[in-house]
Amino acid sequence: MEEESFTDTTRFEIEVPFMLMDVGKEKDKRLFIYLHGFRQNMNIFRSYMEPLLDLEGYHLFIQGPYPIYDRDRNKRIEEWGRAWYLYDGNQDSFHKSLEHTSAFLDQLIDKRIANESKFSSMTIIGYSMGGYLAGYYTLSRAPRVDNLVVIGSRIKTEYFKDKQHNYTELEVLAIHGKDDRSVEGAPQKRSCNQLAKWGANVTYKELNGGHKLQEKYLNEIRKWLLSQKNK
Repeated sequence: MEEESFTDTTRFEIEVPFMLMDVGKEKDKRLFIYLHGFRQNMNIFRSYMEPLLDLEGYHLFIQGPYPIYDRDRNKRIEEWGRAWYLYDGNQDSFHKSLEHTSAFLDQLIDKRIANESKFSSMTIIGYSMGGYLAGYYTLSRAPRVDNLVVIGSRIKTEYFKDKQHNYTELEVLAIHGKDDRSVEGAPQKRSCNQLAKWGANVTYKELNGGHKLQEKYLNEIRKWLLSQKNK
């Protein structure tokens, strides 16, 4: 006689750290959200973003929720790299994972950050893996995000081709290295062109360099962010 059995799922929660920096005397100011790359973490990305941290605003650094095990066992758990979503090549699973993490961001912003700050606008800055999430979050939550900055990544516009588009107030800067071997520039350029057709004000810039974050990339982002403040 066979035993009865079933398969189901349950939840397992882990703590995800974040850091909120308050820069400037005014209280009603911009919220900058920083999403790091694969195998990075909140503290590593903060050090990379140093050239932007004197801009007046609330600077929110969040750690990706998925820890990446250190096989060499040289790092403490809090030093491990992190990931923002699960990806195995299946686009449906990828889409679902992006939405799951976006809902996590919503919860953090609405239930914690909104109580700690009074922000007047929202800017998301995503690099590599964080750029994929930044693009998805922005397009799926429009018009919540005012400014989107994507570095060495691609905005997945194909997920929104059959939806109504409300991007006329969205400002976008896409930075890509001409020699980026991790993420090709041509698909990102096509995504930017599509987003522009949907009404967003998009700036796509290819700079000399590869996938790795460089000072020239950050200088370009800083200039663009300052120009947005003056609009």
